[in-house]
Amino acid sequence: MKPNIHTTLNRRHFLRGAAAMIALPSLSTFAADKAAVPLVRTSKHEGPRNFVAIGSYLGWHQNAFYPKTTGNDYEMPPTLKPLAEYREDFTVFSGLDHRAGNGHHNWSNFLCGRQAGAYSFDQMVADQIGQKSRFASLQLVTGSGENNGKNVMNFSKDGTYLPMTQRPSALYRKMFITKEDKARTEYLLKSGKSSLDHVVDEAKRLSKSLPSDDKDKLDEYFNSVRGLEGKMQRQLSTLNDPVDDPGYKLPDNDPITPGLQLEASVIMYDLIAIALQAGLTRVATLFLDGLGQVFTINGRALGSGYHGLSHHGNDPRMINDLVMLDTAHMEGFASFLKQLKEKTTAEGKPLLDDTVVMVGTGMGDASRHSNRDLPTLVAGGGFKHQGHVAIKGNNAPLLGDLYITIAQKMGLEMDKFSNASRNLNQVIS
Repeated sequence: MKPNIHTTLNRRHFLRGAAAMIALPSLSTFAADKAAVPLVRTSKHEGPRNFVAIGSYLGWHQNAFYPKTTGNDYEMPPTLKPLAEYREDFTVFSGLDHRAGNGHHNWSNFLCGRQAGAYSFDQMVADQIGQKSRFASLQLVTGSGENNGKNVMNFSKDGTYLPMTQRPSALYRKMFITKEDKARTEYLLKSGKSSLDHVVDEAKRLSKSLPSDDKDKLDEYFNSVRGLEGKMQRQLSTLNDPVDDPGYKLPDNDPITPGLQLEASVIMYDLIAIALQAGLTRVATLFLDGLGQVFTINGRALGSGYHGLSHHGNDPRMINDLVMLDTAHMEGFASFLKQLKEKTTAEGKPLLDDTVVMVGTGMGDASRHSNRDLPTLVAGGGFKHQGHVAIKGNNAPLLGDLYITIAQKMGLEMDKFSNASRNLNQVIS
């Protein structure tokens, strides 16, 4: 009797090839959101060329993030006060979300849309505009460690989550590879490509036993593998490209412990700015992770760990400490905006005008585990910024509609994202 393929294959099944082992893509039940539409770069584009997204796992306290009034003449809310100097360079959005399910397990819908783990917006953009840079995208994280890397933010077209770099020194070495590292890196890249070839051969044999729907899914997976091979080849071809010494001094030790998240974030912001200006990448994300770390701010240890503060239960003292922490995160982000305004492109315009920067989250209110009304801020990108825009109503636009507008601003043809099919062009352009 022919074995039932669904009883022998599952999400943990691996293909094995010469010196390689690689997981199968999610099939059938685990399929990624097929509603996502690939982007197409228009040929005559003069808008922003870079995209950066910063996501906070535990969200931003809404009452301190949102201005009390709409428009440009609002009073700066507590969390955003470090950004006061740049108020004309960003727009705050309230009321946007993906109409997704609630709970921490749905946090990753931030860049994915309604279905957590679907093709994320940053990767849609990277797959279109990142192919000519050394790194199609950079995925970075600070504050991780206590959760063993279970929280993720970025997903490829086939629904595979992408690893994030936690060590600033590892990112720096990746960006500015030394002569001593080149030979080893070239060997690893070539070895990886050879191993992938063997795995693909085995996967093709396997596909003969799959039902038609899963064959289609596996075909998408093959395309992803071939894309990875292309990325490897591109990295090989750029290993000897000259990159100017940025003159940036890393600390002696990586601030990777969760309690040093604020320090690590500032360094990551510095390196992202350098990478954008050098043209090493056009897409970068920074994940602000968080669980039990206790921060000391202005010489005082906060009353609870990060996760505990986010689940404040409306306790005024815990909310006060949470807002202090959110504000400290914004101070680091303010330093990033400052750099993007001061650095210039090859054409001499501010790097911020050439970069769409988004700050957001997939968690609207961690205290209630609510994924509705996600605090969102968009900076730079040459937009005509509108201060505070409040989105209201039962038929209100979605966060995905903002993504459509961002994509179109970047010269990418897109009219649908997950469950969103409008845009916010009438609000911000």
